Amino acid sequence: MTKPMLPTDFERLPPIHAIETVDGLASAIDTVAQGAHATHRFLRYGWFSAALAAYGGQARTLIASRDGAPVIALPMVGLGPAMLRLAAVPGCYWPFRSFPVRQDVGPEAFEALLDALARSVTALRIGPVYDDDPGLCLLRIAAEARGWTALPRDVAESFLLDIDGARAEGTWPRSSTLKKNRFHEKHLAAHGAPAWDFVAGDGWTEEAFDDLALIERASWISERTDGSDAKFTDEGHGAFWRAAAQDPVLAQMMWAAMLRIDGAPAAFSFDLNVGTLKYAIANSYVPTFAKHSPGKLLYYRNLVRAIEDGITRVDWGAGDSGYKRTIGAETGPMIRDWLFVRPGAASVVGRMLRGRWAKSGQG
Repeated sequence: MTKPMLPTDFERLPPIHAIETVDGLASAIDTVAQGAHATHRFLRYGWFSAALAAYGGQARTLIASRDGAPVIALPMVGLGPAMLRLAAVPGCYWPFRSFPVRQDVGPEAFEALLDALARSVTALRIGPVYDDDPGLCLLRIAAEARGWTALPRDVAESFLLDIDGARAEGTWPRSSTLKKNRFHEKHLAAHGAPAWDFVAGDGWTEEAFDDLALIERASWISERTDGSDAKFTDEGHGAFWRAAAQDPVLAQMMWAAMLRIDGAPAAFSFDLNVGTLKYAIANSYVPTFAKHSPGKLLYYRNLVRAIEDGITRVDWGAGDSGYKRTIGAETGPMIRDWLFVRPGAASVVGRMLRGRWAKSGQG
């Protein structure tokens, strides 16, 4: 009599990953993004398309598939002189530049990806990105296994607000804070009738973006800088966010808290809401109202609304830590830029230039 074999008796072969290169942005980007960690589901086709529209570049996409289903989508654009064969992940600087990776993927998929990548590029830049980025972590493991050289350069510390943790320790925001805010709001009203509202989804009209740009042009950004870091002006990054809002999924994630005085835009706080996490991207106000702390008043209202909407954490990214620590934010993962250099002579040169890359700063 033949003894039946159990499934556990069969030797399990490692999954085979197929690699495909697509000219332009691949539709598979959205498929992978839907299965990515909740914090990374904004990395959609529309996100990368907006980056190309705003910052230029010809894209191609490397797709790793397992059993016919895409698990990694790596969009790339050329970087520097073509003869160097350098590539970079496109995107916006805020909240970070990364690419979608399905949650259940392992390092072996990245090893197959790197083997294919080595045939077409000398080095790949990823970042700025957080140290705990899922794609970065798996890529570093695969890079070590495949002999690639990983070169980091520091950008800045990040700051995170654990709303649930703060509320567990007591009433948050504190009653004393809200009392002070009401005092400032009372005096703010001396300039005109204040109105507080929010913009998301279908609310992202040309007029809505124009209001944000108007506030930035009146703020310290235009007064103290060349304006290139502004998020919503034509000379800043306005083209990116207007293009991103064309994707209805991204438009629903994009969120602005607005303060108007007698109907005129006076202050804004702009975020990206992804699941229970809020990425704080930018905030600004008209200096006329500075002594009444309009930015602070608006952001506390924004956080109270966030709690109502189920937000449990706020990622403030890099930058001025003063007001962030006052609200309760603490230091989070380091933000770095990474250059992954393929094995062989390129890695030898890369290691020789490690110090220069590390000191080269943001870009």
